[in-house]
Amino acid sequence: MNLPNKLTMLRIILIPVFLVLVLAESIPLHYLWALIVFLAACITDTLDGHIARSRNLITDFGKLMDPLADKLLVMSALVAFIPVAGVPVWVVVVILAREFMVTSLRLIAAGKGVVIAADKWGKIKTISQMIWLNYTLLMLWLFPEAGWAHTVFVVLMGIVVATTVLSGANYMLKNKELYSDR
Repeated sequence: MNLPNKLTMLRIILIPVFLVLVLAESIPLHYLWALIVFLAACITDTLDGHIARSRNLITDFGKLMDPLADKLLVMSALVAFIPVAGVPVWVVVVILAREFMVTSLRLIAAGKGVVIAADKWGKIKTISQMIWLNYTLLMLWLFPEAGWAHTVFVVLMGIVVATTVLSGANYMLKNKELYSDR
């Protein structure tokens, strides 16, 4: 197994560690530790892609597992943040629905020999999600009662929902020939 794939596997291994830390109130500074683990997982995502492309280490395993690891990490954080940070269930459902929709579209495309690469909106969506999720952990650790911190949390959540919907619609519209009957 090459280095990028090991980093992807590390990201997957960090998910249950992150969940324990974010949910275990009995662990001192658990939100700080959860933030550190989440940041480490985000860094492995950046590193594995960079290393794979720069060293020509792209594998079928990496093509499958890298986006899966990303989705599992984000989904885990979103679900954990429902009780912990008060993220509305509808926000989680919108984000998860977009992920399932785009993943399904990519599977249809793959069956037709077409590869759908991440576009600008997909990258903006991912960056906004990572900023929001990391900010949420920072807020829970440092400013759990601050009104201004909660306002920033809500604004970032709105940006994430907007970019999620826009990027999902963009993928569907740009690739409608893959699923239309014409």
